[in-house]
Amino acid sequence: MSRTKLNLIAAACENMGIGANGSLPWRLKKEMAYFTTMTTRVKDPEKVNAVIMGRRTWDCIPEKYRPLSNRVNIVLTHNVDDVKSKTPEGVLVVPSLDEAITQIESREDIESTWVIGGSSVYKAAMEHPNVGKIYLTEIQKSFDCDTFFPNIDKQQFHLVDEEEIPGERQMEGDISYFFRVYRRL
Repeated sequence: MSRTKLNLIAAACENMGIGANGSLPWRLKKEMAYFTTMTTRVKDPEKVNAVIMGRRTWDCIPEKYRPLSNRVNIVLTHNVDDVKSKTPEGVLVVPSLDEAITQIESREDIESTWVIGGSSVYKAAMEHPNVGKIYLTEIQKSFDCDTFFPNIDKQQFHLVDEEEIPGERQMEGDISYFFRVYRRL
């Protein structure tokens, strides 16, 4: 049995949109800081976290932020050799979620694993036996999106309270949102 638990992290608006034209349809500084904190924070200072993303998500990260710092970046793609030739050293490029998990488990330095998008990678992770929790920022507004977060099966995932996650409504400008955590039963 694999020991790697997959945590998914995303922000979605009312229609479950997560992106438009290769970028986020909103600018929420506190929400972005939350994403960074959640995906970088470790209990053991000797370790780092891994972030797993699809190639389009990788391509959508502004170049100055790639690879995401203080994290092991893993890119999933069917064109491993082509993508590998275009990514900085240290970025792992693999053909599947299972291969990403194998890579993570071959290392001693990874504490937590975060799936950061896009839609098909979220869907694969939600169907994977290793899925643990979904950290979903629920934005209380609709945006025009072309990329969506998969439907959360409430029979499989239940809303839970996490101590370190603020439960109250967050506000940035005219946008309110909630940090939610769903745990696989």
